[in-house]
Amino acid sequence: MASTTCLTLPSGKRMPQLGLGTWLSPDGLVQEAIKVAIDNGYRHIDCAYFYGNEGPIGEGLEKVLKEGRVKREDLFIVSKLWNSYHAPEDVKPACMETLRLLRLDYLNLYLMHSPMGIKNVKGDLLPQKDGKVLHSDVDYMDTWKAMEKLVDEGLVKSIGVANFNQCQLERLLSEARIKPDVCQLERHIYQTQKKMIAFVKSKGMAFTGYSPLTSPKRPFPPGKLDPKNGMEDPVVKEIAKKHGKSPAQILIRFNIQAGIATIPKSETPAHIIENSKVFDFCLTDDEVKKLESLHCGARAVAWDIVGMGEHKYYPFKTQ
Repeated sequence: MASTTCLTLPSGKRMPQLGLGTWLSPDGLVQEAIKVAIDNGYRHIDCAYFYGNEGPIGEGLEKVLKEGRVKREDLFIVSKLWNSYHAPEDVKPACMETLRLLRLDYLNLYLMHSPMGIKNVKGDLLPQKDGKVLHSDVDYMDTWKAMEKLVDEGLVKSIGVANFNQCQLERLLSEARIKPDVCQLERHIYQTQKKMIAFVKSKGMAFTGYSPLTSPKRPFPPGKLDPKNGMEDPVVKEIAKKHGKSPAQILIRFNIQAGIATIPKSETPAHIIENSKVFDFCLTDDEVKKLESLHCGARAVAWDIVGMGEHKYYPFKTQ
């Protein structure tokens, strides 16, 4: 069973450290992945409207709840507001659609997927012209104010952000009526986020690291954005052999031991179970230093595609 170790959020809510990531988990497999995860102690499920699979995830959640495998109050369900719904009038309808798809009455955590608004073109989540996404100039603070109303209405218990940089987060913290509970960013051995984690913790927030396994199967074009595969890294393999663990378990433990939450993705039952068994060992200080030394600033899940890097709120220019 996965550990029930939790992080306490500024709002007083508690978020399990280990969650199941669902990016790229396909219909037909993700339903069973939800069941296997729940049966093996996962209580934190990370979703997003942009992933295109919230409907199947909702089927899986409804089934485990109806079968009594878990109670709703014991689950921590996360989703994300996509960039094309940043206009204040679009925020609540987007949240309601996610709730409909997930077959839930509320979300435990709703994140702004990024600070970058794009045009809302019906049926097109990445509307483009001449190969570039159509940017929107909506201020993310206006989006945040609409998200605060979701908390007021009880549709979401907590709100937070993903893919923000420190300057953007500082502005949000200074202007927000309801402070963000969580900041979610890519975090693994090649992108350690040490400064950002320290900043987030200094503000009392929780940090969630996505792509702990370095996302080697990400579907973006090959070339400069090609990720390294951390599970094939000789340093990781050496440490895994010493502990009698898999490379994936070492990569997940690297995040867990940093005092953050992490959301490894898998739809393979054996891998979901294996990924949960990371609370029965510790990396030594020397091993952590060796893993941190692999940092190269690579973003396995890059946002600077189809012109997003030109957005006025593109978050990674200063990182």
